Amino acid sequence: MVKTNGLLASNLIKLKNLQLTGRLVSEELMLGIHSSKRSGIGVEFEQYRHYQPGDDPKRIDWKLFGRTDKHLVRESSTESDRQIRFVLDLSGSMNYAENGVSRLQYAQVLLASLAYLCYIQNDQMSLYTLQNDSIQTITATGASSSGKQAFQKILVGLEKTVADGEWKTGLNEEIKFPEFQQKGKEQFIFVTDFLQVGEEWLKMIKSLANPRREIVVFQILGDQEIDFNLKGFYRFKDLETGKEIELDAESVRDKFRESAGLYFEKLKAELQIPNVHLVRAKLSDPIGMVLKIFLTKRKG
Repeated sequence: MVKTNGLLASNLIKLKNLQLTGRLVSEELMLGIHSSKRSGIGVEFEQYRHYQPGDDPKRIDWKLFGRTDKHLVRESSTESDRQIRFVLDLSGSMNYAENGVSRLQYAQVLLASLAYLCYIQNDQMSLYTLQNDSIQTITATGASSSGKQAFQKILVGLEKTVADGEWKTGLNEEIKFPEFQQKGKEQFIFVTDFLQVGEEWLKMIKSLANPRREIVVFQILGDQEIDFNLKGFYRFKDLETGKEIELDAESVRDKFRESAGLYFEKLKAELQIPNVHLVRAKLSDPIGMVLKIFLTKRKG
């Protein structure tokens, strides 16, 4: 059995198969959560439970038994009326990488894992990208927005994504998201570094939040963006504008840490609003662990 809660993104990326990595992470995640009676990505991310006396043995997932040596029963599921909208940041800064793992690659595996959970639970899902001050619809909701077909479309869309360009939106402007006819509850899942020119990200999140719409923001950061333990002279490059500057890392360390700390605290404070969740993950964090910690907090 693959212990994906401890498997680093670098190991998953080497598989070069988003469908496989998404399945590995999500199945391991589900095996660790058993208490919910209702499955669904917007509720508990859960589909399996342990076999109990009285259950029909035909309901045991024997393929999963072969991988886990556990008798697990797949809960029956029906078509969900919940809309799950994945939104991926494709600005140039998503190309930032540490130890062979880029922010974009981490985001692709994270979203593939969530899409797999949607697939097995029949949630309706769609994928959007944000790039060059505009929002692109990669897969839309509709008659085929749930099940295997929708899952495959999400994977194809993720595999084709390329991060490039910069945000030029200013302090007094905001990113315009398409208007949706909201018939039932829905969930937006953003995956981004949350680096802003002004406050365009904050304004967009706040404008979307309402009692029938939950918003989850996964902010993906490099270890050095938080800890900044570099020593010696480095040439730093803005991945969006291409501008470069050479600095002695130790001479700017304290100022960098102070500025970064203040920015992260501001984001956390600004997003303390109903139905909005901010989840921070470092590129060194196992993706399964990030999802499990988040879901465990929500259940608590």
